[in-house]
Amino acid sequence: MTALHLMTATQLLDAYRQKRLSPLDVAETLVRHIDRWEPHINALYGYHPATFLEAARASSDRWVRGEPRGPLDGVPVTLKELIATRGTSIPNGTGLGQQAPAAEDAPPAARLAEDDALLLAKTTCPDFGMLSSGRSSFHGTTRNPWRLDCNTGGSSSGAGAAAAAGYGPLHVGTDIGGSVRLPAAWCGVVGFKPTQGRIPIDPYYVGRCAGPMTRSVDDVALMMTALARTDRRDATRLPPESIDWTDLACDVSGLRIGVMLDAGCGLPLDDEIARAVEEAAAHLEAAGATLVPLAPVLTRAMLDGLDRFWRTRQWSALEALTPEQRERVLPAILAWADDGGRISGVEAVRGFEQTLAMRRATEAVFDDVDAVISPTTPNVAFPADWVSPTNDPQQPFEHIAYTVPWNMGEQPALSLNGGFSRDGMPLSVQLIGPRFADHRVLKLAKALETRLALEPRWPSPPVAQ
Repeated sequence: MTALHLMTATQLLDAYRQKRLSPLDVAETLVRHIDRWEPHINALYGYHPATFLEAARASSDRWVRGEPRGPLDGVPVTLKELIATRGTSIPNGTGLGQQAPAAEDAPPAARLAEDDALLLAKTTCPDFGMLSSGRSSFHGTTRNPWRLDCNTGGSSSGAGAAAAAGYGPLHVGTDIGGSVRLPAAWCGVVGFKPTQGRIPIDPYYVGRCAGPMTRSVDDVALMMTALARTDRRDATRLPPESIDWTDLACDVSGLRIGVMLDAGCGLPLDDEIARAVEEAAAHLEAAGATLVPLAPVLTRAMLDGLDRFWRTRQWSALEALTPEQRERVLPAILAWADDGGRISGVEAVRGFEQTLAMRRATEAVFDDVDAVISPTTPNVAFPADWVSPTNDPQQPFEHIAYTVPWNMGEQPALSLNGGFSRDGMPLSVQLIGPRFADHRVLKLAKALETRLALEPRWPSPPVAQ
């Protein structure tokens, strides 16, 4: 049988129904597994093993009686620390400002609790969720399980590391410019950013989404049955829709798939990633799809405008801190946001208007194609102690050129591992669909995952000396 810490949620639920395993069996195995891994990767926040084991014991009793309370009863899950869970503070990667425990669950936490998933822990993120890095002034450095000297990316850094290391099957991150897909790519897992509003989130913001991070497309679909339920706290939520998310049958023949290898700006694309995307596209073509070369949607003006707007927004948050508190923020954040206090209101508005330009450009793509395949990241890996793939606060977003347009355009996008580099690091591909076509993207991802047929391969904890 597959090692318990590597079993998918679907496999665990089948084992619970057949009484081959109990949630307590799984929880006890995970606690031992985490004890071996966590000192090396630092992925968790708010981890209380005794509370987790107690909840698993209660779930096991329900399964023994044949009375599971919810469709995810007994399945371990983690939530990014930015997603509120009642009774736990939200340090925002910094631990600064008021740290009162959250009064209620945010929508993703509430949906998973309603389905009786077992909350294992929260997961780490960088300062203010504004770095694609595992660096945090509060949490410390979260490391990539594939290579401990490599970065997880971010800002859902702990979720990416936890998923790759086998801290249970289900994890939830948030994504405003790639923060689910980027760590999913660098950690070799599946990361899904849905259409904005498909998964209600609170607080909501332009481009901000919550999304599943798992080791299989099937588990993403399973999570969507819970996470996509409506919640009035999100004023951007989509109308409730009846979708059988677990139906992933897909006939690729006849689909027009756009292939976008050029991001338009940002870091140059690594040759190994380009080959992985081309090979993945060839699999879809072999299944009957028509491949259509696509020009980039992003321009230098768009990315620079967004940078100016986000610097101004970040400075407004830093300005609320005392000088003493600001000194505790990562220097890279301070150096990046420093210009925000000098950007005029007119410049900030013009920067924000570039988000609308991205929306127009991304939406126009789907006049000609049914879906898009592209890289998720331009680079294979970068050092664990860097704050971004450039490690330059004045060039903070050169790595998000493949991901951020789809946040601003609100289209669903999924990162899927497409193979491994010559050094054994994951090489991810991204699939994107038109707005509201979330189910289509999951079906296409399942078809590609099946055709790639990668041999199961996950990192192991370092051997104790």
